[in-house]
Amino acid sequence: MHQRTGSANLPLHGGHVPLWLSSRMAALGRVIAEAIVHEYGRDEFLRRLAHPFWFQSFGAVMGMDWHSSGITTSVIGALKRGLSPIQHELGIYVCGGKGAQSRRTPDELLQIGESTGIDAASMVRASRLVAKVDSAAVQDGFDLYLHAFFATVDGHWCVVQQGMNEQAREARRYHWQSESLPGFFESPHTAIEGRNVGAIVNLADARAMRSRLAGLELAQNGPDRTVSVLRRLRGSGSAALSLFPELEPAGVPLPPAQLPHLRLPHHHEVRASDVMLKRLHGTLAAAAEAGPRDYADLLLTPGVGARTVEALAFVAEVLHGAPSRFSDPARFSMAHGGKDAHPFPVPIKVFDETIRLLKRAVDGAKLGSSEALAAIRRLDAQARALEAHATGPSFESFIAEEKARSASLGGRSVTRG
Repeated sequence: MHQRTGSANLPLHGGHVPLWLSSRMAALGRVIAEAIVHEYGRDEFLRRLAHPFWFQSFGAVMGMDWHSSGITTSVIGALKRGLSPIQHELGIYVCGGKGAQSRRTPDELLQIGESTGIDAASMVRASRLVAKVDSAAVQDGFDLYLHAFFATVDGHWCVVQQGMNEQAREARRYHWQSESLPGFFESPHTAIEGRNVGAIVNLADARAMRSRLAGLELAQNGPDRTVSVLRRLRGSGSAALSLFPELEPAGVPLPPAQLPHLRLPHHHEVRASDVMLKRLHGTLAAAAEAGPRDYADLLLTPGVGARTVEALAFVAEVLHGAPSRFSDPARFSMAHGGKDAHPFPVPIKVFDETIRLLKRAVDGAKLGSSEALAAIRRLDAQARALEAHATGPSFESFIAEEKARSASLGGRSVTRG
């Protein structure tokens, strides 16, 4: 059965993604998607996209601002550009986007239906219903401005959409998935990201059936009945259904385990408190100890060094890590930095080598040679095995070292081109 996977605060950020980064995000997003589909299948890629913690980590490992709402727009844009040339081969299609692009979703889905034979009409209906539920049925103070629809040739889909609350300077991202979806009005969200900023009216909740039926009855019986009901209820108040378990009204049992809540701060810099250091040390230790010995084939590419293997270790976790591994998305910004130079400028040389190595591994797997892709999988396993006892530099010294060698690695940011 589907369930909400958590929530998170997403500070609003301005600015744009420069071409030198957006092109690399598209290339890395494409090859990561290919690797996941090859290893686990198309449905698993949809499951990852429907997991808000993984989605944020995915954007962070691609050099975007680790905590920003802009990750949503940039990741979707990168996947749409990156997967477009291979969408028929991969069997995954990305529709919609931000603003005017979101309104083209139905036409894009119908075009996919004509070329593949999938039931595009039902997907168009799903797309419209999802948008209506999160903009009208769920009245939480956030106005939708982005809608992306991921469809597969198997007829399965995932939706990622985002709303904005300008007064609170926050965004909320909504995740949907067709897998095990009981209905659009039976608590359908796999996850909703964002802090509760006031009373929420959630008519998509299963417990709101009576409210939906009452609303339908009022609409059908004309204005006289509606006005009389409003007069009777005036001043009495009406309890809104909460989207968050910890805020459920008295008498409603909580689920067996509280859902995780990721609180993304407003500060731009990455701090030690934003990262689980034992996991960071495990990743670095795996790259230092196991990498040069076990991954010799990956290191045959001229110019590849230990720093690239470190970045590849973070990518390996995005490919193979369990959901619980993504509770600290800031850690994944240690792979390729961030466009605003937080935690450090994007090391272009490392970024390009990561893309080249991963592409080489995926291309080899397509031809029946999975040694390189298997080596990346072992890199992730080694990191998890080492993190229990691995030690390393302090977080501050690690960041200082990265900044010190940034120029030699081709470090770039929006302020340092």
